[in-house]
Amino acid sequence: MALNAIASDSVMPDAPGGQAERSDATATPVVVPSTPGVPNADRRVMSAWCAWLGTLATNAEAALASALAYKQLDEPARDSWLTAVEHDADRLHIPRIAVFAPLLAVERDPERRSRILRSMGPADAVATPRLGAYATAGTGPDGRRVATVTTPLYLDFVQVLACAYLPKSRFLWVRHDPIVGRQAAPGPGHQIDGVVLEAIPVKPLVDELAHVVVAHARSGRLLPDGLSCFADLFDAAGLDGSLLAHRD
Repeated sequence: MALNAIASDSVMPDAPGGQAERSDATATPVVVPSTPGVPNADRRVMSAWCAWLGTLATNAEAALASALAYKQLDEPARDSWLTAVEHDADRLHIPRIAVFAPLLAVERDPERRSRILRSMGPADAVATPRLGAYATAGTGPDGRRVATVTTPLYLDFVQVLACAYLPKSRFLWVRHDPIVGRQAAPGPGHQIDGVVLEAIPVKPLVDELAHVVVAHARSGRLLPDGLSCFADLFDAAGLDGSLLAHRD
């Protein structure tokens, strides 16, 4: 199981991760895109760039590295990146969603998001997630609960919310892994923070977490930012969405 240290959100930054294996997505090399239409462009660079793009359909670390590298660019560089990806996407034998979805995950500019969506095109049947959301939870000897909610993204990629909390009281830590390979996501029998996880229906767990969100906010503590990525789940539980805006 992998819970990436990158893009994690924690109420307690030094909260232990138990046996959760963490990987640094920045270890995946990101090839700088070449400029389309330049006659003297090094073919080896182009070959390496396209080969790296091809890994985005199967390698979660590469997909996350793509999102993080793109996120760090200024606006002109983002436009150049998109132009390069649009130019080379048709050379790849993978669904277009694989190269554009990581960028969409971190882009906030409305016009650029529209451009990404247009470039992505309609979703291929092969890119549609085959399984739905699922949850796990366990209780430690000290009464602390550890839980995860895994929701599908595209292809075999999922996102994972993992947290530890005191029931009806407060969160101890929260981590959000935005892109994880389904096989690496936590499941029944895994241990996080020393707590063994068991399968649990999603709705009862979300209802339980919603009570913790309310209690945590009412105590005057800021809610961890990672929870906002799952606002739709909490809205389904009847939680006032404004509470999720009250976060770190």
